[in-house]
Amino acid sequence: MNRAATLPGDPPGGRRAIAVWSIGVSVYFVAVIFRTSLGVAGLDAAERFHVGASALSTFSILQLLVYAGMQIPVGLLVDRLGTKKVLTIGVLLFTAGQLGFAFSASYGMALASRALLGCGDAMTFISVLRLGTRWFPVRRGPLVAQLAGLAGMAGNLVSTLVIARLLHGVGWTAAFAGSAAAGVLVLVLLLLFLKDHPEGHHPEPFPHRGSAYVRRQIAAAWREPGTRLGLWVHFTTQFPAMVFLLLWGMPFLVQAQGLTRATAGELLTLVVLSNMGAGLIYGQIVARHHTARLPLALGTVAATALAWASVLVYPGAHAPMGLLVVLCVVLGFCGPASMLGFDFARPANPPERQGTASGITNMGGFVASMTTLLAIGILLDATGDNYRIAFAAVFVLQAAGLSQIFRLRKQAARRERERLVASRVETVHVPA
Repeated sequence: MNRAATLPGDPPGGRRAIAVWSIGVSVYFVAVIFRTSLGVAGLDAAERFHVGASALSTFSILQLLVYAGMQIPVGLLVDRLGTKKVLTIGVLLFTAGQLGFAFSASYGMALASRALLGCGDAMTFISVLRLGTRWFPVRRGPLVAQLAGLAGMAGNLVSTLVIARLLHGVGWTAAFAGSAAAGVLVLVLLLLFLKDHPEGHHPEPFPHRGSAYVRRQIAAAWREPGTRLGLWVHFTTQFPAMVFLLLWGMPFLVQAQGLTRATAGELLTLVVLSNMGAGLIYGQIVARHHTARLPLALGTVAATALAWASVLVYPGAHAPMGLLVVLCVVLGFCGPASMLGFDFARPANPPERQGTASGITNMGGFVASMTTLLAIGILLDATGDNYRIAFAAVFVLQAAGLSQIFRLRKQAARRERERLVASRVETVHVPA
């Protein structure tokens, strides 16, 4: 890690880097508020649009489908256009989507609005990761990425605490339309103050931009075992918490566990708070001990599976509150664990492929979340709202992801060692 501090062209970091990066993070913060606002409005949406569990899950599935499908195109756009332009497009799209959702009078209009929101949301996180690599030294990469994820969870917290209260205080339209003002605010900050890179650290001129180059860029990133391992780590770790917070947590706690909405909201808040604390811990650990990435990821998957199994097989109608608290605390570690996927993809790819590699990695968790959201909705309708059977889908996705992680881990480690040795040779043998 000390080597990273001496790499030629390493950005200096500092206060200006923090200020500029914070503007990008604020965009991601607002995007997550909009993304997760449906999680606290799931029951209200079912009543407003007169839909069942499968149709309700379609909101989040479509949003995540658009998000996942946009990841590689967005990665290529970030590599080509830079952070500021891509973030600007993203803000315009997700703000329009949130406004459209506020005024939706039909299920179809609401679906279209969530799709638009998902498209804009897809442009934020990869852009923020790229901004971090442009403004901070390489050795700060894991911590900067975790802090970006932490800001996202803060947005989730705002959604859980503020949007939920607005929804039940001022109503559907006022709550969602009012929240859209945050999109306008970050757009102004973005246009006025954000810069793609510090002075003297201009990226290399972008090469040929035709379709052949795009295919080569994607293929080169995919060939790296670290990129694929990053995708499967992200796939396996992120989705249990994402599914819980994005849609099914509130119905599960209220309908299956017999809690009030207020108590269920407090448990959702606990997931977010746990996530924020875990993000700081994971970021510090990986920044100091790079080899801790895989043990942290696998440990999180094991703890998540154990917590869910304990709740689902507990005898009796309802699990005790203590067990639900443990589940929510453990789910909080899923987000920071998913960020470890980028710590596998980042060292596996050169700077000109960072956006593309991040896009590939970021697809993992959202594909898993989309699949699980759909499976839970279908199983709930098929079993008469049997949440124990429906949430068993979590274990199927975890098993699929773990099989790929174990298959790729040795290849990725060997390739990373080879790149490390090569970079040391390049650093030492500088031409006179």
